[in-house]
Amino acid sequence: MSIYKILSALLDYPDQELIDNLPAIRDEIDKCADVEAAERESLQPLLERLAATPLLELQEAYVKTFDLTPEHSLHLTHHLFGDENDRNRGPALIDLGELYKDYGISTTTNELPDYLPMILEFAALLEGNEATTFLSDAKKVLTVLADNLKKAESPYAPLLSIVKSRATLTRLAA
Repeated sequence: MSIYKILSALLDYPDQELIDNLPAIRDEIDKCADVEAAERESLQPLLERLAATPLLELQEAYVKTFDLTPEHSLHLTHHLFGDENDRNRGPALIDLGELYKDYGISTTTNELPDYLPMILEFAALLEGNEATTFLSDAKKVLTVLADNLKKAESPYAPLLSIVKSRATLTRLAA
């Protein structure tokens, strides 16, 4: 399993399936060669919180963090264009949706194509350098989102820090 698939699962709305799969996710993190030691360590507090907190409380905190706080929105074009009524946001969403289609991916969710867990699912399908290049296009937005979550002392901040660090072209293998 790719680090991007793991991050996608952890950044998505928490449900019983996530809680049930926490042991498997921990195992994947431990055995995945794609996960660096520092990343493994930074994921532990969130994994422990997910395991120790009642699901309803996790869901309430998630909604408060990501749905009710615009600065924490996981819809990346929101940070670029603001309100969904901005006429530049629509074409950006269409372009991203078309990119998914170009790779033969059909989305079967109610989420917009710029939803970070969906973007990470897509990145998980790409080769390492291709994923890095793809994510690097969103580096500025990922930096803003990571900084906002860190300032809010969100338990999700380390996940965004990992995504941000992996969206750096200097990571490309020679």
